[in-house]
Amino acid sequence: MSTARQTHTIDDGDAAALRELNQAYLDSVRTGDIARFRQILADDFLCSSPDGALLDKRQFLEHAATPGTLARLDAEDVRIRVLGDVAIIHAATRYTTPAGQDGRGRYTDIWEKRGGQWLAVAAHVTRLC
Repeated sequence: MSTARQTHTIDDGDAAALRELNQAYLDSVRTGDIARFRQILADDFLCSSPDGALLDKRQFLEHAATPGTLARLDAEDVRIRVLGDVAIIHAATRYTTPAGQDGRGRYTDIWEKRGGQWLAVAAHVTRLC
């Protein structure tokens, strides 16, 4: 008997919602949109940051409130997997700082459908250069 969880077929509505939420998350990182983050992050949200810190929602919002840390942030190779009421989004990023320095990284975001609404419950961010 296999103990591996099977990836469920992504419902068109869930796929569209998760793609939109993924972009909203990226846009909020780039612009420091704390109001939008408050809407899409679960109260028990945790983020593993590139420096190894584990931030709760309050700490993450304080950190994200600094606008202008990125001039550009794009996701590539976005992969969305839905496992029941949980979705995992993996992606690569390319970014540019306001000083013009280019960089890249990867992230994994975990979303949970609570009360019919997808909320980010965890994130892990890695910078590669």
